[in-house]
Amino acid sequence: MRARIVTSIAAVGLLLAGCGGDDGEETEQAQPTDDSNASGETEGSDDDGGADEQMRSVTVGALPIVPTTALQLGIDQGFFTEHGIDVTLELGQGGAALLPAVVAGEIDFVVGQPLPLMLARDQGLDLRVVTGFSASKPEGDDINGVFSAEGSDIQSAADLAGQRVAVNTLNGAGDVTIREAVRQDGGDAESVQFVELPFPNMPAALQQGDVDAVWIPEPFVTTLVDDGAQLVTYNYQAVAPGLDTMVTFTGGELADADPELVEDFVAAMDQSLTYAEENPEQVRETMVDFLDMDPALAERVAIETFTSEVNVDALQTLGELAVQDGLLDESPDLDTMLH
Repeated sequence: MRARIVTSIAAVGLLLAGCGGDDGEETEQAQPTDDSNASGETEGSDDDGGADEQMRSVTVGALPIVPTTALQLGIDQGFFTEHGIDVTLELGQGGAALLPAVVAGEIDFVVGQPLPLMLARDQGLDLRVVTGFSASKPEGDDINGVFSAEGSDIQSAADLAGQRVAVNTLNGAGDVTIREAVRQDGGDAESVQFVELPFPNMPAALQQGDVDAVWIPEPFVTTLVDDGAQLVTYNYQAVAPGLDTMVTFTGGELADADPELVEDFVAAMDQSLTYAEENPEQVRETMVDFLDMDPALAERVAIETFTSEVNVDALQTLGELAVQDGLLDESPDLDTMLH
């Protein structure tokens, strides 16, 4: 399987600015792999007997974060090739910016967070979840959480009242679930002051006192704890245990026009996720090159649960919280959202 990794899609972020901010800092643009020509088209081998005519080119948008490693591993293992699909993996930084690109047909599928998808559908975009991707841990050490600095008096969700808390995207799953965790712990959720920061900038902001707490995922959780940061709350576990961190979706036009392609893509994705869940050491090995991660750190970070199943109950809770916070007019219709 051949994949080409490039940077964020030009201009599409302007189309859906209301759905959220960036999920991280920009990465440098990577050149096409040796298996792609300058135009991005895949070149067939000399002895393929015309097999390229059977291959369907698909562009998948995703974020350069830990769970996306499972998709890259699936590409490397050839699961998509087995189903006649040639993948171009397009790495962007703002998850919300990928949504209109799907509707416009510039990207075929996206692996992204569920709440921006709900907000986009609420604005009239026809987007449908075709399969799950990754989920948080319902118990034990989770893959993201709220952390305060070493020695801070902020030690529980209720303590976040009146404090500055960094999240990567305002009005996203982070602040929605943090508010509810504060409510459940008896604190004043409306007094929490959320500050939008890219994940890579959060550790320094916490250390310098620019914020009082951060909501942050791996690999930053591991490095923060190494530096003495203390856990305040696993907000997903407190509010919606096992919440999907990422789902896979496409535009309604593609889903209706080419159901066979969608079916084959879902089958390949299911193989990829099953393989990643059963082979965590290969996921960690892939992280080193895919995310340019230190091998020692890759061995220690917590990894999401990879699954094609969608946690409907947790998504329903997330949607209801978004309504409570005024982000959605009504709870999302999961029957139509889930393809």
